[in-house]
Amino acid sequence: MKAQRVLMLVHESLVPPDDAKAEDAPAAPWRTEYDVAKTLKKLGHEIHVLGVGGELNPIRKAVEEFKPDVTWNLLEGFDDVVTWDQNVVAYLELLKTKYTGCNSRGMLLGRDKALTKKLLSFHRIRVADFLIAARGRKFRRPKRLAFPLFVKSLTMDSSIGISQASVVENEDKLQERVRFIHESIGTDALVERYIEGRELYVGILGNKRLRALPIWELSFEKMPEDARKIATERLKWSLTYQKKHGIVSGPAKDLPEALARKIQDVCKRAYQVLYLNGYARLDLRLSEAGEIYVIEANPNPQIARGEDFADAADAGGLAYGPLLQQIVNLGLAWEPSQVG
Repeated sequence: MKAQRVLMLVHESLVPPDDAKAEDAPAAPWRTEYDVAKTLKKLGHEIHVLGVGGELNPIRKAVEEFKPDVTWNLLEGFDDVVTWDQNVVAYLELLKTKYTGCNSRGMLLGRDKALTKKLLSFHRIRVADFLIAARGRKFRRPKRLAFPLFVKSLTMDSSIGISQASVVENEDKLQERVRFIHESIGTDALVERYIEGRELYVGILGNKRLRALPIWELSFEKMPEDARKIATERLKWSLTYQKKHGIVSGPAKDLPEALARKIQDVCKRAYQVLYLNGYARLDLRLSEAGEIYVIEANPNPQIARGEDFADAADAGGLAYGPLLQQIVNLGLAWEPSQVG
C-alpha cells in the first residue's frame, strides 16, 4: 500500500484538537474527524486537516501548497448552509483534484428527496407515493394520497425536524406539520405515504463495481404500542432515549436469503440511477407483504467508528482501517467525467 498525501476538509468547528485523546472522541462533536484522521495516519498516510468556513480560497491554497494525492471530504455543508456541500465537491472537480465520497451530481440528486423518488420511480424502483408542499403556497392533499402520511423536510438530513408528530392521521395535523417544516425548519416539505414495516439500511461501496454491505436494521424493542417506529431527531442524537426505548441497530435478522439478495440488488440499482459513487447508504422500508420501498439515499453517510456504515462493513469482513483505505482507493480511481 502506497502512502498518500491526504487533505481532509472538515467544518471549521470540527477540527480535532492537537491533544485529543481516544477516550474523549466518542462523546466529542469532532468524533468522525478524529477517527478518520487518526486511522489514516496509522495506515501511513500524511494528513493535513483543513477547517472550512465560508471561503473557498483556503481550499485552493491547500491544494496548491500541500499537493494532496486525494482530498477526503467530510463537509456536510458550506458557510453553514447544509445544501451547499455539493458545491464544494464541484469546486474540487474544477480544481481537478481527486476526492473521496460522492460526486457533485450524485450529492445534488440524493439531497433532493423528491427528485430521488421521481428518478427511482421512473426506473421502476418502488417508492412511497408523495407530493411536495412548497413554501409560500397553499397545500391541498389529493384524495389518492391517503392517511397516514409522513411529513418531513425536502432537503435536510440527520432526521432534522422528524418526531412522532411527523406521522399524521388527519387533515388538521397534516396542515399543522407542513407549517412546522416551512416555518421552523425553513424548507419545503415532503409529504409521503407512511409505510408500516421494518426500517432497513444498506451501505454501498464502489464506483462502477459495487459492493453491498450486510443489511442493517433499526429495531424498536421497547417502544410503546401506539408509537410509530421511525428514526426521529431525538432518537438519532439522544443515547438516553435510545436506551429507554430499547432502540438498537444491528444486522437484520430472519431475512430469507433470496429476499436479502433482492434488497441489496435494489439498492445497487438505486445507487446507479442516482449517479452515486464512493460510498452511500440507502434507507428502506420492508412492508409486511415483503415489498421493498426505497425511502431515501444518503451520499457520504456517517463514517465514524461504531456508526452503522462502519459496523456493517466490519460484519462483512471489512474492518475500519481497510474500509477507510478502500474509500481512499475509490477516490483515487474516480474520474468526474465518468458521470453521465
